Amino acid sequence: MKSERPIYVDTREAARLLGISPRTLDRFRVSGEGPVFHKFGKRVCYARTDLEDWAASRRRTSTADHDEVLRAGVAR
Repeated sequence: MKSERPIYVDTREAARLLGISPRTLDRFRVSGEGPVFHKFGKRVCYARTDLEDWAASRRRTSTADHDEVLRAGVAR
């Protein structure tokens, strides 16, 4: 049986799923820091899988972790 879960969600639902405000997600979209998004006409949507991938990419083990170090695969 196919899931009833929509593939694409709007900004409000994406923000809810990530536990952040829609305004923060808007700022992330403008700065390029946020998850990949899709434009359908004027409508901005997010694929659930892109949200999950983005959230996973922000996973850290301590507050001392730095993006550059994690990208290089080098532990401090």
